Amino acid sequence: MEGYQALLARLRYKHLLLVATLGRLRNLHQTSAVMHMSQPAATRMLSEIEKVFGCRLFERTARGMTPTTVGEMLIDFADNALTRLDRCAEEIHRYQLGGRGQLTVGTIMGAAPDLVAQAVIQMKRERPMLQIRLMGETSDQLVELLEQGKIDIAIARYATSIQHNQFDFEPLGNETLVTVVRRDHPLCREPLPPLARLLEEWPWLLQPMATPARQALEKEFESAGLVSPRDIIECGSIFAALQLVQQSDCLMVMAETVLRDHLDAGLITRLPLSLGRALTPFGLLTRKDTFQGEPVSGFCEILRRTAAGWHVGSAV
Repeated sequence: MEGYQALLARLRYKHLLLVATLGRLRNLHQTSAVMHMSQPAATRMLSEIEKVFGCRLFERTARGMTPTTVGEMLIDFADNALTRLDRCAEEIHRYQLGGRGQLTVGTIMGAAPDLVAQAVIQMKRERPMLQIRLMGETSDQLVELLEQGKIDIAIARYATSIQHNQFDFEPLGNETLVTVVRRDHPLCREPLPPLARLLEEWPWLLQPMATPARQALEKEFESAGLVSPRDIIECGSIFAALQLVQQSDCLMVMAETVLRDHLDAGLITRLPLSLGRALTPFGLLTRKDTFQGEPVSGFCEILRRTAAGWHVGSAV
């Protein structure tokens, strides 16, 4: 423990900035120019850092600087630390200008129209000067952003089972996945064929394989002894997916909350298919062993209250 504390005490902001910049550029001359220092000074600083760790962090090659295994670990640490420091400085600056800080929330789109939207509205009522940034992504992308410190919390699912070691998870609710086609699709004018024929004969528009929703679908196909669709378009953009399904013969599987307005407007039609039963609940994801001060803790409490009311309303 003493060695660990001594190591942290000897690391400085410029050390982290040098490692992060060199990790990005892989060139010491360019790194020294970006940091407005001479190359010999940058070389000395890198040597100081390597002396602190007692090993090489970068291998000098003819093509530039290649990070070692320890170097890659330190680059990740430096990137995360600098990102959080930049955000802290921005929040302090906003506070000094009369603001009340910043909250960055990442959410899967299925939770955004109802749960997250209501929580954000309530948060702004209680803290009108708070700046809220809302990012809609898939669960795998949100977990990565949370790990990098680029968002404060995520409303998502674990993308892999091992992530329970990195994040705390608190279930909030679940999505209902529906299968839709364009409003004048041939499948709307005839009895729906069995799922096996739909998978074999029609194109499908699905989320990327890394997403929990797609993995749940593949698990259902496997359990039913069916092969995945032969003709697939993978799309991680909600906007692009909605445009594609309205202009093609694709069958699309997506959260009902996301599609509600398009269904009500008659732009797309819901098929009588039951898919997505294996989808696990989404919930509140936060980094383990991280103190959650205001406004994060306040927003989490609003989410819990909103989710509780959401379940009550759904049960009525």
